[in-house]
Amino acid sequence: MLHKESAELLDIQAASLQSYVRSSEKQKMLYKRTLFVVSISQIFGGAGLAAGVTVGALLAQQMLGTDAYAGLPSALLTLGSAGAALFVGRLSQLFGRRIGLTAGFMIGGLGAIGVIMAAIINSVFLLFTSLLVYGAGSATNLQARYAGTDLASNKQRATAISIAMVFTTFGAVAGPNLVNVMGNFALSIGVPSLAGPFILGAAAYILAGVVLFIMLRPDPFVIARMIEATKQESNNKDYSATTEHTQNKRGIIVGAAIMILTQIVMVAIMTMTPVHMRHHGHGLGAVGFVIGFHIGAMYLPSLVTGILVDKLGRTAMAIAAGTTLLLAGLIAAFSPGDSMVLLVIALCLLGLGWNFGLISGTALIVDSTDISIRAKTQGTVDVLIALSGAAGGALSGIIVASSSYPTLSFVGAILSLLLVPVVIWSRRGKK
Repeated sequence: MLHKESAELLDIQAASLQSYVRSSEKQKMLYKRTLFVVSISQIFGGAGLAAGVTVGALLAQQMLGTDAYAGLPSALLTLGSAGAALFVGRLSQLFGRRIGLTAGFMIGGLGAIGVIMAAIINSVFLLFTSLLVYGAGSATNLQARYAGTDLASNKQRATAISIAMVFTTFGAVAGPNLVNVMGNFALSIGVPSLAGPFILGAAAYILAGVVLFIMLRPDPFVIARMIEATKQESNNKDYSATTEHTQNKRGIIVGAAIMILTQIVMVAIMTMTPVHMRHHGHGLGAVGFVIGFHIGAMYLPSLVTGILVDKLGRTAMAIAAGTTLLLAGLIAAFSPGDSMVLLVIALCLLGLGWNFGLISGTALIVDSTDISIRAKTQGTVDVLIALSGAAGGALSGIIVASSSYPTLSFVGAILSLLLVPVVIWSRRGKK
């Protein structure tokens, strides 16, 4: 009897999903609902992301007693996010966005709890291990941008990506500006003040996972896969696989290269800015203020960026990314260390350049992949982005310790120019 009831329930669920495949109106409604749900989760995810960015380097500096390894938290966080990106991508490909994204956020929340415990018992080993796990949250936060594109048309994709990223701003800007509040709260319950933001991070990531698990139904990726399967069944034409594969391969390479270069430059300069500021007498509140502006610039312009990417094209905005990052690096390199205004300008341009690169590169990846391998490919590309961020974070501390923050910023400015030949190569051979 129970088996019969379960079979009937499965039939009802299958019929419900098929109704989305048959109705374009229901697909549009689900597309809008997906953007709404993802946007809510991104508010929490942004707050979780901001915690590690703001005080991770300072916590390591305090526990290790040296600046040389202050870039390690960022490196470990992004290294952890690399493994998590692959895991979340594969999980999403198999079971849909809902399961993949929920799992990633929950694991990130556990990592934040581990960082808090490491600060309490003063364990560097536990700190570094927990930061690896905590990286799952940032990887998931980044991969959530793909969920809105599953049911989007070609002309909506960059805009869909940008809507999800805009809502990340609310949590991402609030996080750094709650550094002092969370620090005082942490002290009141017997936890070191620098671990305070990770309390916020743990709660935020877990809440993001709960929102997605409860509300992301039906799963947009599952529906998109069913729509594609239906199209293939009804249209059995033999397309030229070779041409399509060549075009897709180039699009994937270019999209990944754009995001990798922007990630290296952004992470390297951002990671060492708090340490640079503390050396010039700026307090923790000032650090949170500058990083808050930076993260705001990373996400808030997204809606406009998405429209520009859809209207002006992916490659035009990739060039804009390189130019903006060049200006950011030069201003950071030649600004006096005690100038809050110039630091804010430099970090805002740094965030904006990253924003241009991420949205244009992401749109290229979505354009160049088939639904049957899309989530898996997206996860693989995000692994490369995370690894490049890890390299940027690790090398940033070494460069600053052996030379200076201005040197690091200048190197980042020069590196951003590599986006130009990447874009030229992407246009070569096109008719």
